[in-house]
Amino acid sequence: MTAPKTGRTRFRDVIGVGEFRALWIAQAQSQLGDQLARLALALLVFGRTSSALLTALVYSLTFLPPLLTSPLLSGLADRFSRRTIIVVVELARGCLVAAMAIPGSPLAFVMVALTAMVCLQPLFAGARNATLPEILPGDRYQVGMGVVAMTDYVTQIVGFAGGGLVIGLLGGPRVALTIDALSFLASACLIGWGVGPHRPAPDAAAQGGTRAFATAGIRLLVRDRRLAGLAGLIWLFGFFIAPEALAAPYAHELHSGSTAVGLLMAADPVGAFAGTLLVTRLIPAEPRQRLMVPLALASGIPLVLSAVSPSLPRSLLLWTLNGVFTTYLVLAQANFTVTVPNAVRARAIGVASAGLQTAQGLGVLLAGAIAQVSRPSLSVGVCGAAGAVGTAAIVLVLLRPRGHPAAPDACG
Repeated sequence: MTAPKTGRTRFRDVIGVGEFRALWIAQAQSQLGDQLARLALALLVFGRTSSALLTALVYSLTFLPPLLTSPLLSGLADRFSRRTIIVVVELARGCLVAAMAIPGSPLAFVMVALTAMVCLQPLFAGARNATLPEILPGDRYQVGMGVVAMTDYVTQIVGFAGGGLVIGLLGGPRVALTIDALSFLASACLIGWGVGPHRPAPDAAAQGGTRAFATAGIRLLVRDRRLAGLAGLIWLFGFFIAPEALAAPYAHELHSGSTAVGLLMAADPVGAFAGTLLVTRLIPAEPRQRLMVPLALASGIPLVLSAVSPSLPRSLLLWTLNGVFTTYLVLAQANFTVTVPNAVRARAIGVASAGLQTAQGLGVLLAGAIAQVSRPSLSVGVCGAAGAVGTAAIVLVLLRPRGHPAAPDACG
């Protein structure tokens, strides 16, 4: 595979790679199915229980379980063909969603099946993200990560804008869950036919005991200051999703209706889409690397400002700007992945992915808890401030170059 002839990697240079195209399309249609499923589960649980607490609990289950399963499962993608791992995981998740769609399924069974499905996420993320640098060498990898991120943002925007309407037209939550199950099957077929096996390289950890092999990703983060800093930046994103969790009460505080809720929820992904497009398409590789830290430091500040004399137009602008700044996440994830050795890459990515999902779940719970005892706008501001302060601490303690290195720090 040859590098692009021009100095700047274009989207066509990435999308033109057949293996990436298979992974990209599979992920895009599966993400759309997941958006429908998330809304469907909320409607299903609330419709059967009329309990906001149980509905919130089910929502949190889509984030928290991977923290426990990541060390146990993500190592499988450093032992076996990563294509095989992805296909098996997609088929298993499809079966679990299909089981949730069975009419009359007890709520306890739905929650257990949902937990099992989410527990597989670190294994999928580790195998897929460990494969991407092999498919897209050099600068193509960061641009490819940008394409994946922008696609995720589009699915979020489409889901927020029309998911409820689509579920109503389809005939209810269980039909939506069935569609999500079929999307996992389609993903498995696309990746099984369009992606090579991509077996990991053997390393010393693979020859050790089971416990040492499973915890290699965690131990790598403990030993490597730069990787720990990058992982910390990735996890701090959990503070910056407060707007997603509080859009409805925030709109109520502004005396606005359901239309405002949809606009507020869409503001962050719209900004993130625009920021990722700008960073990966218009800015060359070397300047792009230097943007990660400034963008991370700026994230959260718009959320703080939106807590001061909040209004709908101002909040929409500031939340969109916050989405632009959180583009740092794409750069941090790309830097993290290419820094980790291939032989332990899936395990390290699994830890980072599980940490991110857990941080998002905890961020949602924290934002809700603060809003319960104060104003939603104040909660958004507190979360933004906590994320900004945490980012500054990580940059100063873990990512600041020490001594006088011969080359610029790759982390920014």
